[in-house]
Amino acid sequence: MDKRHLLAAAVAATFAAGGALAAPPDWSKVPAKKITAFYPGASPMEWIMKGTEHGGARALKKGETCASCHDEEAADMGKKMVSGQKIEPTPPKGKAAAIPVQVQAANDGQNLYLRFTWKQPAASGGAKQDADNQVKLAFMLEDNKVEMANLAGCWQTCHEDSRTMPGAKDDKKTKYVAGGSVAGGKFYDLVQWKMKGKPTDGHVAESRVMEGGSALVSADGKKNGDEWSVVFTRKLAGGNGDIALASGKVYNFGFAIHDDWATGRFHHVSLGYTLGIDAKADINAAK
Repeated sequence: MDKRHLLAAAVAATFAAGGALAAPPDWSKVPAKKITAFYPGASPMEWIMKGTEHGGARALKKGETCASCHDEEAADMGKKMVSGQKIEPTPPKGKAAAIPVQVQAANDGQNLYLRFTWKQPAASGGAKQDADNQVKLAFMLEDNKVEMANLAGCWQTCHEDSRTMPGAKDDKKTKYVAGGSVAGGKFYDLVQWKMKGKPTDGHVAESRVMEGGSALVSADGKKNGDEWSVVFTRKLAGGNGDIALASGKVYNFGFAIHDDWATGRFHHVSLGYTLGIDAKADINAAK
């Protein structure tokens, strides 16, 4: 049997077993949601909840989401923080205040497909914190078990004692969830693509772990002119440290772009949104 027949037999066996080869959808037919990733400065969850510093703390405590207040003004917030006008003691000169991103999602019953598209901002000319990667993109998913994740998104992993925050004393302390536990389901699923090196599939619970997940199938990034496109393929089912996704359910979702060779908190982040698998949400990953 030649190679062509062997390949045909393998494909036939896959479908006979009820499986399907992972293949991204026709993105031209998938609706896109524009989400602004903005420069957040040094704004940990503790600052968010401090009413004397953040006027939205009262609304947040009453159950309003960060996105319901700030979705349309995210770019303006980024300008205030990247310039040092607000909660940024070391403003990065020349860095973009915000990045408009088109987010698309779909599923085929076995895999989730996520596509992020954006225009590359001009480089600041500052220090290259990550000399190997001009751009990285990560997203987080949460299964409605972390307190306030449905309101504040990924900010529940961002704390004032994390290592890159001003005044932090422990240079090894990463993002974490207070009281987080993978075994107890209280964690964020974390996936990251980067320009160089393998993508990572991890989680954030007691600390951030950039490995151990088994749901990620692929993460591919391409640049066409000045436009980036990054596509993730992730199995709906997951292993330890992965959130198992199911049709009809809605999950908390957010993402970050480390642009301009950034590391740590010097990234651009989205507010918290919802991702539905065949379900009504901010972003619907429909079949």
